[in-house]
Amino acid sequence: RRTRPQLRQTRPAPRGPGAARTTMGAVPRFLLGPAPPPAPGTPGHGDAPLLDAYSRSVIAAVERVRAAVACVTVERRGGAGAGSGFAFTPDGFLLTNSHVVHRATRLRATFADGREGALSLVGEDPATDLAVVRVEGEPVAAVELGDSAAIRPGQIAIAIGNPLGFEHTVTAGVVSALGRSLAGFSGRSIDD
Repeated sequence: RRTRPQLRQTRPAPRGPGAARTTMGAVPRFLLGPAPPPAPGTPGHGDAPLLDAYSRSVIAAVERVRAAVACVTVERRGGAGAGSGFAFTPDGFLLTNSHVVHRATRLRATFADGREGALSLVGEDPATDLAVVRVEGEPVAAVELGDSAAIRPGQIAIAIGNPLGFEHTVTAGVVSALGRSLAGFSGRSIDD
C-alpha cells in the first residue's frame, strides 16, 4: 500500500463580500507536504537508497553522453523540423532517425557546447527509421555503440535526446522483453 502525500492548508479560506467562493463557500489553498516515511516492515521501507542509486545511474548516463548528443535541424520544401542524433565516431558520424532527415534540403547539427555544423546525409533506411549523417569539421565527442546481444530483460534503458534544441530530454525505463518483432514503416517485419 502506497502512502499518499499529506495535504495541509496554508491559510484560512477567504470570507466576506467579494471573496472568491466555490460551491462549498470557500477557496482552499493546499500545498503538498512530505509524505510520512513507510513504517518498518511495510513495502517501500528502505527503498530510498535504491531509488537514489537509480537516479545516480540515469544522471551518470546523461553526463557521460551529453556532449555527443545533437539537435538535428532540417529544412525541407514546405517546412522545417528538428530531431535528435548522437555521434558514434569522433570524425563526425551521427545516428538519427530517417523520418527526421528524409527529403531534407538542408541539415545542421548543434551540440550542447554550442558547436554547430552542416550535416551531409550518408544513408538512410526508412523501413527501420534509421539514418547516418556526418558533420564536417573538428573531432566531436562520440559514444560507443553497445552490444545488443548482451541486453537482458530488466536492464535500465535510457533515452537522451535534444529535440528542438531543448538542452537535453531524458526518459528511462527497463527492457521488458527480448525476441520481439515489429512492423516497420514499410510493413516489413523488423526482427530481434
